Amino acid sequence: MATQQPRITRVFGAVNIGSFRVSAMIMGQAEGGEMVVLGSSHRASEGIKRGYVADMRAASHAIRTAVEKAEANANTSVQSVWIGCAGAGLSSKISSVEIAIGGRRIEEDDIEHLLYAARDHLHPDGRMVLHAQPAHYTLDGAHGVANPKGLHAEALGVDVHVTLAEGAPVRNLIEAVQTAHLDVEGVVASPLAAAYACLTREERDLGVALVEIGAQVTNVSVHAAGMLLGLKSIPIGSNDITDAIASSLGIRRSQAERLKCVSGSAIATPTDHREMIPVNGPGEDPGGRLARGADEHNRIARAELVSIVTDRLGIITTEIGKALKSMGFTGAQGGQVVLTGGGAELHGVAEFMQGALGRPVRIGKPPALQGLPEAHATPGFATLAGLCLYAADDPVDIRSVGPRYQPTNRYRGIGLVNRVFQAVREYF
Repeated sequence: MATQQPRITRVFGAVNIGSFRVSAMIMGQAEGGEMVVLGSSHRASEGIKRGYVADMRAASHAIRTAVEKAEANANTSVQSVWIGCAGAGLSSKISSVEIAIGGRRIEEDDIEHLLYAARDHLHPDGRMVLHAQPAHYTLDGAHGVANPKGLHAEALGVDVHVTLAEGAPVRNLIEAVQTAHLDVEGVVASPLAAAYACLTREERDLGVALVEIGAQVTNVSVHAAGMLLGLKSIPIGSNDITDAIASSLGIRRSQAERLKCVSGSAIATPTDHREMIPVNGPGEDPGGRLARGADEHNRIARAELVSIVTDRLGIITTEIGKALKSMGFTGAQGGQVVLTGGGAELHGVAEFMQGALGRPVRIGKPPALQGLPEAHATPGFATLAGLCLYAADDPVDIRSVGPRYQPTNRYRGIGLVNRVFQAVREYF
C-alpha cells in the first residue's frame, strides 16, 4: 500500500546558482512540521564565473530551466525563491551592543529596543548586509543566553552576527532570478545555508569549521555558540583540479572532468602504477591525439592521475588551512572540519584533508529528507537543501525590528561594545 503524502501547509522554493551547475528545489512543510522534498532538479550552469554573474541572459535562462524542471517534478509552481550567494566577496563580523536595565526584570520591550539599537551599529562600510542575526544575549557582560526575558540584570547586551557582501554582484544575482520571472524571497550566504543542511546543533554550539568546495569558489566558515563566527571566500575550487588534469595530459576539459569523477582519487594505492585507465569516455572515438604519457590505446597509469589530483588538492588545502588559521581555528582551539559542496565528492578527499590539516574531517551532505532523490542526497546539493531549511526556520534579522522602539529616558547608556570576534577568542 502506498504511503500517504502528509498534508503540506507551506511551500519553499530555492535556487543555488553555482559556477558548475544551477540547481532548484521545492520543499514543503507538513502539518507536523516535517520537511518534504516535493521536487528538485539541476542543469549545467551558464553565465556564472567564480560565483559572479558574467552573462545575464545565459544565467537567467539556466535558472528558468532548472526551476521549471523542479516544478514539473513537484507538480506545483513557485512564484518566489530563496537564492544562495557563494561569491560576491562574502565576509562577516560580530557586533556587540549593550543597554542599561538597572537591575529590573527584562521585558519583551527591552529585547526589542536592544535589537533596534543594534541596527545603528551595523556599519557595512559601503557593502551590502545579507544577514544581521542576534546570536546570543549577555547579562552584565557574561552568560550567553538564548532568551533573557524575565531575568534580572544591570545591563542587557546582544552579539549580532553580520554577514556582508559586495552589493553589485548580489544585485546581479537578484536580477538574473527576476529576469527568469521569479521574485526573490531572500539572499542567503552559502555557508549559512550549508550549515543548516550539514551541521548538527551540537556541532554549531561546540565549534566546527565548514568547508564548502564549489567548482570555482571555496567558502570556509567557523561556527560556535550556535552562530557563524567568521567566513573566508577563496576563489579556487574543484574546477581547478579538472583544469590541472586537462593541461598536464593535454586533453579536453570534458575528458579531464570524467577522469576526475570516475577514476580520480586523493589517496594513492600501491596498485596505481599497474592500473591503466582509458582517457576516452565510453562511445568516444578511440582515434585522435593521444594524451601526454599515454600508451598506444590512449590509457594512462592511474598513479599519474592521482599525482595531478593530489598536487592541486594540496594547493587548495593550504589555502583552507590559512583561512582557518586567520579565523583562530588552530591547534587545541580547533575542532572538527566538515567538508561539503561538489568538491567533497572526490574519492578520498576527507582522508587527504584530515592528514593535511591535522584534525578530524567528515563529509557533510543533506539530511535524510522525505522525497529527496538519491542523486540530490550528495554534498554537491547540501547548500540547495539548506536554503529550504533556512527559509523554513526563518531566523530573526534585526533589520526587521519595528521603529516603534525609540530610545526613552529609561534606556540610558546605550553603548557599542566593540567586541568584534571576541566570540572567536572565547571559543577557540
